[in-house]
Formats: sequence, C-alpha cells, structure tokens
Amino acid sequence: MLLRRDGFVVVKGRICCIVGQRYSVPNIKGMSNVASPPMVYKSNALVEAAYRLSVQEQRIVLACISQVKRNEPVTDEVMYSVTAEEIATMAGVPIESSYNQLKEAALRLKRREVRLTQEPNGKGKRPSVMITGWVQTIIYREGEGRVELRFTKDMLPYLTELTKQFTKYALADVAKMDSTHAIRLYELLMQWDSIGQREIGIDQLREWFQLEGRYPSIKDFKLRVLDPAVAQINEHSPLQVEWAQRKTGRKVTHLAFTFSPKKPAKSVRKTPNKRKAGKISDAEIAEQARPGESWEAARARIALTV
Repeated sequence: MLLRRDGFVVVKGRICCIVGQRYSVPNIKGMSNVASPPMVYKSNALVEAAYRLSVQEQRIVLACISQVKRNEPVTDEVMYSVTAEEIATMAGVPIESSYNQLKEAALRLKRREVRLTQEPNGKGKRPSVMITGWVQTIIYREGEGRVELRFTKDMLPYLTELTKQFTKYALADVAKMDSTHAIRLYELLMQWDSIGQREIGIDQLREWFQLEGRYPSIKDFKLRVLDPAVAQINEHSPLQVEWAQRKTGRKVTHLAFTFSPKKPAKSVRKTPNKRKAGKISDAEIAEQARPGESWEAARARIALTV
C-alpha cells in the first residue's frame, strides 16, 4: 500500500481515498442491481444547495444516488459502484472517452464540497449552513473501469428516508445532457413539476451554480449558461421549457420559467381509400372479369365485393 501526498492510497494498483478509517471493501451495490428505470431522489435542500460538479462527476453521483434505498435506513458503510461502460451506455458517449473521464472525475470528486442551508425534510425553524463533502471514500479500479464510493454520513439524510420536501426524476431524463447547468436547472424545475412554472432570482441561481463573479452581464449569462441549459433540457428530457426575463426597475433580476411534459408525437394512420358506389372503372372490370362473363354481370359481381 502506497500513501500519496494528496491523501489517496494506492492498493494493488487501485487508487483509493480513505477518511478516518482503515481500508475495507463492504457490500457494493452497482447499477446492474437497480430495478429499471433508475430514479433519483434528493431532498429539496440538496437540489437548492450551492455546489459545482463537472458533467462526469454529476453522472457518477447521480448513478450512485439512483441505487440508494430511500425507504429504509442506510449507513455510510454501504458502497455504490458504476462502471465506465454503464456511463457510456447511459450517456450515449464512446466507451474510450468514458474510461479516461471516469478516472479523472473520480479523483476530483473526493475534493468537491457542497453547501446546504436547510435540513432534510424541511426540519428546523431557522436555516442552518452546513458545508460537507459528497463522498468519504472513493475507489477507482483501474483494470475494471469501475468507480466505487461511499457517501458521507452528512449527505445520507438528504438522499434516503425522505418523507416530504424532496424531488424525484428518472436518471434517464438527464443522462444524455452534457451541460452541468442543464442538469442542475432540470432538477430545480422538477421541484415544481406539479405547478409547471417557477421564478428564480438570477443572483440566487448564480449562488446555487457557484458562478458568483462569472458572466456578470445578463447577455453573457444567457449565452454561456441559460440558453445552452434550456436547449439541452428541451432536447434530452421529457420537459419542454420556455423562459422570460423579469425586471426590478431597469435591471433584470429574475428568470420566469414555464414548462410542461412534451406531447407525444401523433402517429398518422393511413386509411384505405374507399371506392364510391358505382365508381368501378372499366379497367377493373376488364381485369377481374371471368371467362365467358358478360360486362354487366362482371360489374354487378365486383360491386358486391366492395
């Protein structure tokens, strides 16, 4: 076993991350054990948390969240896993790039933080601020192209035993999105899916996306963040989204979103052309007349079969 300076441990060629305990391999849950379709459940407090993940980091986290049992207690000893092949299939990307990106994302994910301002299930009279990490242990198995992780103890209450104030959606809804802002925005809209509209302050959205100080003009924010995110939601998810700017005085301060499930494409059924009575052509009579049958008899017989 080799201890690296950045806190990762290499065990028999595996890059591991150990936090306050000895290395062990507990029960591992993978995507192959998840009933179809995999669903993502998050506390609304986590949906509205301030954090920043890359697309590949999001895919790892969401794939593992979809494996969490939501109706029973889950300890931080449970380890979840996802492979590069599963992510490539889920996201519709080449397997080769998925292998490379998975390893890099796994090593970054351990250092990612999330800032939460509410308790799970909406408990607590006053908002409290908690800064925690997503995972306490993460392993990349080089020969298998597999990531295994354990969520932190602080994170689990926001993922399991949720009874109210939570958001759910199918993992497939966001799997093919390649914009992390699109994934975050989709979750924020699904929070209000029963209403179909939501207004969000631009400063609030910047804080949730951790974009404070970036894209200060609404023009840049629209070009770099908003338009690509909405376009991806409309292309890859079951929602159709439109949005408009809202001003306070002369300044654009809020974004108003309206959204609804896409209408299924109507299938066009072709109905056979019905021949009008008495409109039997001479060509049809000539083709279908029997040997020795008169023209009038053939017409009358054919008319009975129409």
